Amino acid sequence: MATNYRNLGAATSTTADRAVVDEGLRSYMLRVYNYMGSGLALSGIVALLIARSDAAIQFIFGSGLGMIAMFAPLGLLLIMSFGFQKLSATAIQAMYWAFTGLMGVSMASVFLVYSMGDVARVFFITAATFGAMSLFGYTTKRDLSGWGSFLFMGLIGIVIAAIVNIFLGSAMLTFVISVIGVLVFTGLTAYDTQRIKSEFIAYGMEGAAATKSAVMGAVSLYLNFVNLFYMLLALLGNRE
Repeated sequence: MATNYRNLGAATSTTADRAVVDEGLRSYMLRVYNYMGSGLALSGIVALLIARSDAAIQFIFGSGLGMIAMFAPLGLLLIMSFGFQKLSATAIQAMYWAFTGLMGVSMASVFLVYSMGDVARVFFITAATFGAMSLFGYTTKRDLSGWGSFLFMGLIGIVIAAIVNIFLGSAMLTFVISVIGVLVFTGLTAYDTQRIKSEFIAYGMEGAAATKSAVMGAVSLYLNFVNLFYMLLALLGNRE
């Protein structure tokens, strides 16, 4: 049976109870970050291996496979989200690794457009920004739930503007999208971190439920990191 961490963490609880909350939460968040970090590593390795192979580049981006690799992660993400209750923990994990691997295929184009130095520099900037905002979301006493609707509207605006810019090809609009994107995904990092933490405390997930929730939490943070990386790269990188 799931532990009621919200009750254990109440102000009237004992020091021992609060220690249980802290230990359970630390363990859970560590799982989330481990999944996220491993997913990023898998994506990076796949992207780098493809970028270093002319044959792989031609095979993927010179055919319809490039479009499949672009939209397949979205399909997996939808299956994971809508099938969360019915899918087993093993299935969710398998889909997560497939998702991050396929993301690596589409990310290979980054190495074709930007230098390795730019990619590495922006990656570390992204990591520092992400780490700071995730720490803020985890430690702050301020309720960030009010950020959700505002950030979601910003995200929708970015998507619409990006689609429009496919036809316009405006450098200024690209710059505006990137600036707003950095703000949105920076905010989402803090918001999602607090949401993941709050959900664990509220529902006290254990066993398979905890594994599935940790994977989905990792998906949210993974997407925030990757999109923040893309936006910063567009602002700070020099196209070759």
